Amino acid sequence: MNPILGWALAALFVALAWQQYGWQGALFALSAVVFWLLLQFNRVMRTMRAAGQAPVGRVDSAVMLNAKLQPGMSMLQVVSLTKSLGRKLGEGEDDWAWSDEGGSTVRLHFTRGKLARFELDRPAP
Repeated sequence: MNPILGWALAALFVALAWQQYGWQGALFALSAVVFWLLLQFNRVMRTMRAAGQAPVGRVDSAVMLNAKLQPGMSMLQVVSLTKSLGRKLGEGEDDWAWSDEGGSTVRLHFTRGKLARFELDRPAP
């Protein structure tokens, strides 16, 4: 979801709660927004904790990862799929790679935090 849209919906929720129920409604709505933010933070921390314990840039199967990838995915979604942090490629671009034991590699390119393109490189048989 677009962050601007998300914050606009949260502000609308608080405003409507204020209008309908006064300060108690606004307090309830703010509590609900903070709870939602804590849930999102917990999800990110759980994903990063699991990825931090795995070898960098390694996956069980690069072919299966390639099949599950879709353009528009966020880095958090990709890290959740791989259960590993990616290996950074190059200096300037936002390119990352994951490899498996067989030598297959998936290269991913992110634009503005979203997966723009990806390719699978397999070794010759």
